[in-house]
Amino acid sequence: MSLWRTPRWLAGSVRNKLLAMALLPLLVAFPMLVVALALWSNVAYDRLLITKVRSDLAVAHGYFEQVLSDVGSGTLGVAGSQVLFAALGSSGATNTTRLNEQLARQRERLGLDFLVIYDPQGRALARALPLGLSAADAAAPIPPMPAALGGALSSTTAPTRASASLLVLEPAALHALAPHLAQRLAIPLVATRNAAPDTRQAEHRAMVMLSTHPVLDARGQTIALLAGGLLLNQNLDFIDHINRIVYPEGSLPFGSQGTATLFMDDVRITTNVRLFQDQRAIGTRVSQTVRDAVLGQGQTWLDRAFVVNDWYVSAYEPLLDAHDQRIGMLYVGYLEAPFRFVRYAMLAAIGLIFLGVMVLSAWFSLRWARSIFQPVQRMNRTMQLVEDGESGARVGELSARDELGALAGHLDELLDVIDDKTAALQRWGEELDHKVAERTQELEASNASLQLAQQQLVKSEKLAAIGQLTASIAHEINNPIAVMQGNLDLMRETLGDAGQPVRAELKLLDEQVERMRIIVTQLLQYARPTEYAGYVETLDINRTLEDCLVLVSHLLAQTNIEVQRDLLASQRVGCNRQELQQVVINLMINAIQAMPQGGTLQLVSRDWTDEAGREGVRLCVQDSGSGLSPEVLDRLFRPFFTTKNDGNGLGLWISQGLVERYGGHITAGNRPDGQGASFCVALLTEPHAPDAAPTRDGRPGGL
Repeated sequence: MSLWRTPRWLAGSVRNKLLAMALLPLLVAFPMLVVALALWSNVAYDRLLITKVRSDLAVAHGYFEQVLSDVGSGTLGVAGSQVLFAALGSSGATNTTRLNEQLARQRERLGLDFLVIYDPQGRALARALPLGLSAADAAAPIPPMPAALGGALSSTTAPTRASASLLVLEPAALHALAPHLAQRLAIPLVATRNAAPDTRQAEHRAMVMLSTHPVLDARGQTIALLAGGLLLNQNLDFIDHINRIVYPEGSLPFGSQGTATLFMDDVRITTNVRLFQDQRAIGTRVSQTVRDAVLGQGQTWLDRAFVVNDWYVSAYEPLLDAHDQRIGMLYVGYLEAPFRFVRYAMLAAIGLIFLGVMVLSAWFSLRWARSIFQPVQRMNRTMQLVEDGESGARVGELSARDELGALAGHLDELLDVIDDKTAALQRWGEELDHKVAERTQELEASNASLQLAQQQLVKSEKLAAIGQLTASIAHEINNPIAVMQGNLDLMRETLGDAGQPVRAELKLLDEQVERMRIIVTQLLQYARPTEYAGYVETLDINRTLEDCLVLVSHLLAQTNIEVQRDLLASQRVGCNRQELQQVVINLMINAIQAMPQGGTLQLVSRDWTDEAGREGVRLCVQDSGSGLSPEVLDRLFRPFFTTKNDGNGLGLWISQGLVERYGGHITAGNRPDGQGASFCVALLTEPHAPDAAPTRDGRPGGL
C-alpha cells in the first residue's frame, strides 16, 4: 500500500499542481542572501584571479624574450667563430662537407631548428642537416636565400648586439631554410566556438624566431650570411617548457591546471591545451572578442575567456615582428572551474542553513511535478516514434487521472483512427495502381497490333502496286529486248567475218541486253514470290556460309581482305538452298565492295529464338568499312536505292523479300565498336508464312 496519496483538490487539476510547484520555493530571504554573496565573491575572486594571471603572463613573456635573445646570441657566436671562418676558406674555396658538419654541431649545441649559410649573392653554401635525413634529401640542392631574408646582406659591419626577431614565413621560404620542418606546417583549422569567420581550411605559414648575422673577414667585409632560428609551429617542447616555468607542479590550488599557447594570428600553432584527452588543440582559434582586442587594438587581455572547451582565467598579449606588426599572441591561463567551485562551495555552506527547510518543500514539488512531466514525456516520445515510421507506437495506460491523462488517451484513439484511414488509403492506392497497369498493358497490346496491321497493309499495298508496275514493265520491255537480241543475232550471222571490227561492240550490246533481262526477272521475282519459290530444304547454315565463300573467292583474291569465322550455330534452317546462297552472296559482295582498301570480313552464326519461342539461326556478315550513315540506314531496303555507281538498287530489296518468304527477317546497322557495317539474317528451323514472321524493329543487328 502506497504511503502517499495525491489530494483530491490536486489530483484533478494541472493548474493546482503548477501553483503548488511555483509557491513552495518562493522564499525571499534565501534568494537575496545568495545574490549578495554571489556579487561580493565575484568582485573579490575576480581581482585575485586577474592579479595572478597578470604575473603569470609576465613570467611567460620574460622567458619568451630570453629564448629570442638566446637565438640571437647563439647565431651571432657561430657567425663570428674562427671555426666557421676556416670552413669557409680564406682563399675563397668553400669546403661544403666541413661546413655542413660544423653547422650541424652548432645547431645541435644551440638547440636550433635550422642553420643556413649563404654567400654575399644569396646563394646557399651549406645548412645543418638533421639526423635520419635520407641520402637523396641530403644531396638535394639548397634553394637560394628567401626574399624574407633579403636586405640582411646590406650590412657590411659586425652587429653591435645579438638580435633575433619573430617572422612569419610562407611555406616556400621555410622549405628553402629547413625542408625537414615542412611536416610541421599545414595545420588543419578546427571549427571553434565564437571564432571569427574564416574560409581557410588550414594554416600553411610558419612563425619562426629568426636571427641573421653577416660573417666578416679580417677587413670587415661580408663574405657570407648566417641564418638560424626556431620554428614555433607545433613546437611542443618549447610551449611545455614555458608551461613548466609559469605553472610548476603544485603551484595552482584546488586542482586547477595551467596552460600556455602561441598563436599565429588567431590560430593556435602550439599549445598544451587539450582538445580531447590525448589530442592538443592545435589548429583551434581564439574567440573573435579576444582577437579584436589583442590583434586588432594591441591590448593585453586579462579576463575570463572560453578556451576550446572550458573557461579559463586568461592573459593574452600581442607578439610583434621586427617591423612592430602584430603577427600573433602569447597566452597563459589556468582553469577557472576549481576556483569557481570553491566560490560556490562558500555559498553552499551558508545555504545549508536553509537547506533543511527547503528539502521537504522540494520533495513535494518534485513529486507533483513528476505527475506532469511523465505523461508529457511519454506523449512526446510517442509522437517522435510515429514520425520516425513506427505507426504502432502508443502512449499506453497512465496512472494520472487529470487533463494530461485524458489527453494521452485521446491521442492514442486519434492514432488508431489515423492507422485505419492510412491502411484504407493504401489499399485503394494499390487497387488503383493495379487497374492502371492493366489498362496500360491493354492499350500497349492494342497499339502494337494496330502498328503491325498498318505495316502489313502498307506493305501489301506496295507489293500490289509493284506487281502491277513490274507486270507492265516486263511486258513492255521484254518485247523490245527480244527484237534487239534477234536483230543482233541476225547482224552477227549476216556480217560473218566482216563483223570482226565491231565484235567488241556487239558483245557489249549482248551484255547490256542480258542485264536488262536480269533486272526484269528480279522485279518479277519480288512482285510474284510464289511463282519463283524454290524447293525448301533443311540446311546447315555454317556449310552454306563456307560454300558462299568459295563462290566469292575470285573477288576476295583481288583484295587485301582477311576472312574471320565465328560459326557456332548448331540448329538447321528451312529454306531454298539457291535463294539462301543468293542472299548471303549479295551481303558478302556488298561487304567486299565496302572495303576497297582491304580489311576484315567477319562471318558469325549463332542459335536464335524469336519472340514467340521458335528456334532458328542468326547469321551476320560484318565488314570493317566506313559503316552506314543514318540517311543510308533509313532508305537501305527501298527498291532502286543504291550507293554504288554501277548498282541497280535491287539486291537488298530482293534479299529481304526472299528471307521474309520463310518467316525470317534481315536487319542492318553499324557494328557495336563503330568499325564497319553489320547485316544479320534470322531464319527459323521450321519456316512460317510471312504474316507469322516477327515484326522487324529496324534496330542494328548483332549477336
